[in-house]
Amino acid sequence: MIHPTAVVDSVVPDDAEIGPYAVIGPEVQFGKGVRIAPHAYVSGPAFIGDSVAIGPSAVIGTDPQDLKYDGERTEVIIGSGTVIREFANINRGTAESGRTVIGSNCLIMAYVHIAHDCVIGDRVILANTVNMAGHVEIGNDVTIGGVVPIHQFVRIGEHAMIGGGYRVSKDVPPFVLAGGAPLGVMALNRIGLRRKGFSPERLLSLDRAFRYLFREDGTLTSKATGLLEDRSTSDDVRQLADFIVSSSRGVIS
Repeated sequence: MIHPTAVVDSVVPDDAEIGPYAVIGPEVQFGKGVRIAPHAYVSGPAFIGDSVAIGPSAVIGTDPQDLKYDGERTEVIIGSGTVIREFANINRGTAESGRTVIGSNCLIMAYVHIAHDCVIGDRVILANTVNMAGHVEIGNDVTIGGVVPIHQFVRIGEHAMIGGGYRVSKDVPPFVLAGGAPLGVMALNRIGLRRKGFSPERLLSLDRAFRYLFREDGTLTSKATGLLEDRSTSDDVRQLADFIVSSSRGVIS
C-alpha cells in the first residue's frame, strides 16, 4: 500500500495507504487505516491517529513559524478520523506548550494554516483558507467559514459558528453565531445546537441567557458573574458565563 516513489522514514501499519511522492520523515507514529495522498509531507515528532486522511500536498508537523523557536523537541497530534485536505499546513508546538493538537473527526479544508501550540477540539470544521496564529484554542463542534484569520491566543467556545471572511481578534463565546465587521455576536446558534441534539429545554435556557447577556443593559462581565453566582443556572449557561468571565483578550458582543 506504499507507492514505490514515496519516501518513508517511519514505521507504518500494514493497512496504511501512502501515495506517490509523499514524504514521511522520522518519528512519525501512525494509527490504523491512515491514508496519505500524493505529494503530502509529514514530519515528526508527530502522532497521526486511526483513519486520518491527509490530502495532496498537505504539510504536517514542520517547525513552528516563531522566532522564539530554538529547535526544541515538540510535536503535533492529530486525532482519529480527522480529514486534512490539500495544501493545509500544520506546525508543531513551541517550548511553551510543546505540542499542537487537533481532535478527532475534524474537517480541515484546503489551504488552512494551523500554527504552533494551537489546540482544536473534536468535530471541528475549518473551511478553506482559515488562518490561525499561535496558541489559538477552539472547542468541540465549532464551525468556521472560509478565509477567516484568527489572532493569536484567541479562544473560540464550543458549538460556536463564525461566518466566512470575518477577522477574529477577540474570544468568541460558546453556542453563538458570530459575524459582521467588526466581528460580533449575531444570534444563538440554534440550528447548529438542534443538529447536535440539544433539547428544547436546553435551547430555551440558553436563549434566555443569550438575550440577557448580549441584548440587555449592563456590562457583559458583571452579568456573567451574576449568572455564575445563581445556583439555579443550568450547566450550559454556566459554561457560557464562565467563558466570558475567564477571558483575557475580551469577548465579542
